[in-house]
Amino acid sequence: MLKIDNLHVAYGGIQALRGISLEVPDGKIVTLIGANGAGKSTTLRTITGLVKAASGSVTLDGQELLGQPIDKIVSAGIAMSPEGRRVFPDMTVLENLKIGAYLRKDKAEIEKDIQWVYSLFPRLEERSWQLAGTLSGGEQQMLAVGRALMSRPKLMMLDEPSLGLAPLVVQDIFKIIREINRQGVTVLLIEQNANMALKIADLAYVLETGTITMSGTGAELLADERVKEAYLGKQNK
Repeated sequence: MLKIDNLHVAYGGIQALRGISLEVPDGKIVTLIGANGAGKSTTLRTITGLVKAASGSVTLDGQELLGQPIDKIVSAGIAMSPEGRRVFPDMTVLENLKIGAYLRKDKAEIEKDIQWVYSLFPRLEERSWQLAGTLSGGEQQMLAVGRALMSRPKLMMLDEPSLGLAPLVVQDIFKIIREINRQGVTVLLIEQNANMALKIADLAYVLETGTITMSGTGAELLADERVKEAYLGKQNK
């Protein structure tokens, strides 16, 4: 289980996170929703060691992650598919996937995991020798998720996986998130499309200006009038 306790993060005098606490139980899909600038990406970047916390605690299965180097955090079992996909455009699909396994030495198992990613994303197998920069936005998102899976994470963090994608592609991405979770990977999801995120989430938290203001099951928040008004209005109109 990932546990965040009283986490404070400040950037240049601005309090980005104001003592947030949340839990991501093993085997669940947990989503963090909120407006732009609420601190959602900062939360993920702090977990992965890209941003330094002022105080608080982030533990995975009881092991403290704050202050650890990024490679140690990846080795502990955390992977992130970043906002904006960030694939390596001048490398092939296959090369991008292999980079996801850069800390691993088990070559036979890496080959098996490449086949696993291809089973989740058949389109990537069809395009394995294509340069990542020439893929469509949806295919690049699939590649970013596949690359993160190549580190064999216990916990997969997804930062805005539906951003800028066509509605049909978004449905595909969410189906795959469910399938990854069904195959045993815990998921922490940040998503502007609150409607889609809450529909697949076991647990959900609402983050507003660095503070968690609500939490509950995905279904509870989906039915909550305050959440509907603040985050689901556009989807329901």
